[in-house]
Amino acid sequence: MSNLDTHPAVRECGGRSDVTANPVRDLLTGRNVPLGESTVVRRLLPNLGRRMIGAWCFVDHYGPDDIVDEPGMQVPPHPHTGLQTVSWLREGQVLHNDSLGSRQVLTPGTLGLMTSGAGIAHSEQSPKDHAPMLHGAQLWVALPETDRHTAPSWDFHDDLPVDSGSGVTTHIILGEFAGLRSPGRTFTPLVGAQLDLAAGTSTTLPMEPDFEYAALAISGRVDVDGVPVEPGSLLYLGTGRDRLPVAAEHDGSIMLLGGEPFEEKIVMWWNFIGRTGDEIKEFRSDWETGKRFPAVTGYDGPALRAPSLPDLPLKARGRQR
Repeated sequence: MSNLDTHPAVRECGGRSDVTANPVRDLLTGRNVPLGESTVVRRLLPNLGRRMIGAWCFVDHYGPDDIVDEPGMQVPPHPHTGLQTVSWLREGQVLHNDSLGSRQVLTPGTLGLMTSGAGIAHSEQSPKDHAPMLHGAQLWVALPETDRHTAPSWDFHDDLPVDSGSGVTTHIILGEFAGLRSPGRTFTPLVGAQLDLAAGTSTTLPMEPDFEYAALAISGRVDVDGVPVEPGSLLYLGTGRDRLPVAAEHDGSIMLLGGEPFEEKIVMWWNFIGRTGDEIKEFRSDWETGKRFPAVTGYDGPALRAPSLPDLPLKARGRQR
């Protein structure tokens, strides 16, 4: 998914200096951002109060949207560097096309995992004949220095592990959780899981004390460590936990995101992740001049133009503003 902001901020994130060594309960609200012709997303990361959760550095939640008489998601071809995109649907379909020639329709419960490495471009759109509702999340994972120049790749998984018990159905999206591991390729220790809680559920989840975590509300209301979390919000939980109590009076779903705090400082602007401002400028120039990023076929329309870079120099701000 693209950041379609015409004046995207330059952010330097990463490092462990601002990672709390104790559990916290910081409830963060997202901001509504238009995405293409008819989709509005709730951007929850980066946020005014938090820039990363482990290697997770970008989180958009959208829907549920009634798109019966709408084109649905329409995101033209755009570039990425230095990250993985994680596409996760709860309702509907999204058609992925990329510069490797990959073409795949994503459906609920399947994982679309794109590793940009040194550079890739893709488009995302609702198919012409699409389901009436669209609901899902798009996330980015920052790649470490050792792997950020790797060859780009696209992976599709429709065999993700699912666990049910104690009123919770868990889909393991990335990483390992509760003894189950996703087949999705990762480059740093992390976890992403969707947890569906049946009405009346009250249970405790196992956690890794060295991970920092957050809970993203997908639907309904779920009490996470005693804090009510509803769609449009993300609860940052910090580190130092070996268990997490969750409860739901009615049916509800959260996405649990976590990982070891990301050691490196990164620069994130528009759809690029690099290490310096000069590197970001090079990525932008390559996109505008047709270098580095092969064309995306299968999308009826022009590619996105890169926004203008800001005039102000970059400033390191760490993981929190």
